[in-house]
Amino acid sequence: MKKVLITGASGYIGKHITLDLLNSGYTVRASVRSEKKAEEVRQAIASHVNSGIDLSTQLSFVVLDLESDAGWQDALRGMDILMHTASPFPIASPKDENDLIKPAVGGTLRALKAAHEMGVKRVVLTSSTAAVYGTDLPAGKTAFDETVWSDVNHPAGRVAYTKSKTLAERAAWDYIKTEAPEIELTTINPVLVLGAPLDSNFGSSVSLIERVLRAKDPMLPDLHMSIVDVKDVARMHVKAIDLDAAKGERFIANSGSMSFVEIAKVLKAAHPERKIKTMQAPNFLVRILALFDKEIKAALPSLGDTTQVSSAKAQSVLGINFISAKQSVLDTADFLVQKGLIK
Repeated sequence: MKKVLITGASGYIGKHITLDLLNSGYTVRASVRSEKKAEEVRQAIASHVNSGIDLSTQLSFVVLDLESDAGWQDALRGMDILMHTASPFPIASPKDENDLIKPAVGGTLRALKAAHEMGVKRVVLTSSTAAVYGTDLPAGKTAFDETVWSDVNHPAGRVAYTKSKTLAERAAWDYIKTEAPEIELTTINPVLVLGAPLDSNFGSSVSLIERVLRAKDPMLPDLHMSIVDVKDVARMHVKAIDLDAAKGERFIANSGSMSFVEIAKVLKAAHPERKIKTMQAPNFLVRILALFDKEIKAALPSLGDTTQVSSAKAQSVLGINFISAKQSVLDTADFLVQKGLIK
């Protein structure tokens, strides 16, 4: 039974990957920021694991910090695979971009170096399409794909989160090339991740559906979002482990695109009792509102952009049949409503 160290196990995606790893027969050592988070993960996945899985023997925890060297070598001792998912993901950009860049880049290199020192030969890294589409679409292409890299000097590429994910993934590939060519690296690059969380402690992306359900905005911006289900993202990470064709490759995770208005209309039809707003705001008004709302400001570079992102490679190489974007939106909303998280 192969052993996996997964970092960031208490995250929205991390919990789903941990569950998929266990259900796929792996022994998992999960890194968290505190013992409290370890119990949170254990409780979140306990009711979802397949029968016959003994969490007391197949799941253990270790406390690690992305910005500290302490414990990384011990955590990777005896492991066959490193699954590095830990990285900060806010909706709004921070005042200091280094609040994102430093832990993203430093944490990635810290994990890779420890894996190298402990003889781990297989690494799957959670990146993002933020490391792909933060630039102009290259001539001759109709959609962004894995051959494209964000430009951190481009207006769309220098947003703090985009920059952090681009620099972190670049650092990983550069480290493998120059320092650890024996490590086989795969990166998974998701678009906006939705789908039902495993518990009520979830990431920033779910707040988009929460925002629409709460009718926080009187009108909606002209934004088109590529969406992927969290269960598909987890499946991609786990399927990539033993697949030779996945080694040394990037894979975009994307099931399709929906506009903010389309999302709102789908949710309004499913939850007619809620006063969900479906009118699109003119762009000039959005730019004015962005002066007072950091979350809106962070979305300005994407206003009116309908550029597509291709997941053909994940479908053909990893064999992923993606859950539809509409279904992911509905599943996310159903979870929030059923758990009483939307007033």
